Amino acid sequence: MIQHMPATQTPLDVDTTTRLRAVIGRLSRRLRPTAAAVAAGLTPTKISILLSVAREGPIRLSDLASAEGVNPTQLSRTIAYLVDAGLFERAADEGDRRAAWVKPTPAGRRLADRIRRERTDALNLALQDLDPRERAQIIAALDGLEHLAEQLKGAQS
Repeated sequence: MIQHMPATQTPLDVDTTTRLRAVIGRLSRRLRPTAAAVAAGLTPTKISILLSVAREGPIRLSDLASAEGVNPTQLSRTIAYLVDAGLFERAADEGDRRAAWVKPTPAGRRLADRIRRERTDALNLALQDLDPRERAQIIAALDGLEHLAEQLKGAQS
């Protein structure tokens, strides 16, 4: 669902919003592949699901599908892969046998932690090479970017 801007706010020009969208996409793609993820043979979807489940803890598959925006068939295949790889445990819901839960195994948690650490290290290295003013601009933009991410999350619900 797309929300419309209040009439009191001036929209950004198309070039600016296009640049913002493009740079967010490039950052995301460049942070995605890590040595740990590549070694584990994980696709971007598998990485995202692993990190979500490691962060959220035990989660119902229906809630995970909704949070990740993944169709049930793709999610089922991805979960089966992660279970077979020893990264997730899957269990039936006690109250509703049609539903299932997943949680990370200790190996899944370790891999998720390593992927996060590798991404953080890569970002820190790149930030070190920037001009101090550019780093300060990025830091100053964090609150606004976090709010933007929440706005987009709400628009997709």
